[in-house]
Amino acid sequence: MSLFIGIDFGTSGARIAVIDAQAQLLTQVSYPFGKPTDWISTWQAGLFTLLGEIPAELRRDVGAIAINGTSSTVLLCDIRGNPIAPPLLYNDASAATELETLRQFFARQPDGSAPCKDTVLSATSSLVKLLWWKRQPFFSQAKYLLHQADWLGFLLHGQLGISDYHNSLKLGYDVKQLAYPAWMEPLGILPLLPEVKEPGRVIAPIKVEIALQFGFPQTCQICAGTTDSIAAFLASGASSPGEAVTSLGSTLVLKLLSTRAVENNAYGIYSHRLGNLWLVGGASNTGGAVLQQFFTAAELESLSAQIPVEQESPLDYYPLLQPGDRFPVNDPHLSPRLLPRPEDPVQFLHGLLESMARIEARGYRLLQELGASPMIHVYTAGGGAKNTAWTAIRSRHLGVPVTPSPHTEAAYGTALLALNGIPK
Repeated sequence: MSLFIGIDFGTSGARIAVIDAQAQLLTQVSYPFGKPTDWISTWQAGLFTLLGEIPAELRRDVGAIAINGTSSTVLLCDIRGNPIAPPLLYNDASAATELETLRQFFARQPDGSAPCKDTVLSATSSLVKLLWWKRQPFFSQAKYLLHQADWLGFLLHGQLGISDYHNSLKLGYDVKQLAYPAWMEPLGILPLLPEVKEPGRVIAPIKVEIALQFGFPQTCQICAGTTDSIAAFLASGASSPGEAVTSLGSTLVLKLLSTRAVENNAYGIYSHRLGNLWLVGGASNTGGAVLQQFFTAAELESLSAQIPVEQESPLDYYPLLQPGDRFPVNDPHLSPRLLPRPEDPVQFLHGLLESMARIEARGYRLLQELGASPMIHVYTAGGGAKNTAWTAIRSRHLGVPVTPSPHTEAAYGTALLALNGIPK
């Protein structure tokens, strides 16, 4: 029997999931990061600790392994794959000084000659980080720019300079043409950029010494990885145009599978390639963090059970922790709207959940107005998926079936990638 492993490297820890050929979850294990002072050692320890936590009787049947990492977390490595500087994490904006340089570079290009520029024009994009590294004295030692998932995969298969087109999107890779665009050549960084493969595509067998150490078959294949957010989408099982996943975490994140790509920098909308389809996404600053400002977890549960979900709340809020949103309203100065606040906490919570559902519905309408496929089903991930009152309210606004994702762990989605590759 062949088994398949997915490993998720998130922001606070790593997880591993093992599934069988029928996608049944057999085991999963977590590894918290704590407060690392050395990310490289932490990641390496996490990877090998998790592999060792898999029961030996499962390890000997593993056929393939895939890894996801946080988008735009990158390392600069020497010819042997050793990092020559601390990694720059997904949210590290220390390279922001290069953003204006990149904007000026694009301004000198002829109109239409710089596809993908909107995905890299961010203070935290992989490309901006690489351009900042280019100015550092140690850059002369650099041979490879690798994403977190690329480097962790290298530890298992030993092949340097290989990535996937999910991680490489914010490096400037053109996922429509499946090539680095011509405008990147004058930047003088092409020799460092990884070869890009389809996520889930086999790269190489596991290194013999790793197989012997952990008892994996030497035929076990290491596959190209993905990002943590894409892995969480894959975990839902959504694979048809019009299927969507809403993540109700601290913020509200929408992802809609579409036959057409949608790009709109004003709203922060861009599309990841999923085989022959496109995953169109947008994110609002509303979400669970606002609810936690007013209610404990116990209060949310008890008060939600008292909401008359079939009735629409007349309260019209725009729940934010601080001013500003980009999607579905693009206004960096948008003020939180949380008044009037009724004395009855049930009415107040009803108004908050109703207003967030309106924002979600407006977001999906915007994605479709901009060209994404018509929505047919919404799966829900994140802590809010457990709130049945919120689900009922959202169903009323969205007008399509709304169900919890059968699986929400990114590690499970990455294991599916090792099993099936990208849905076609």
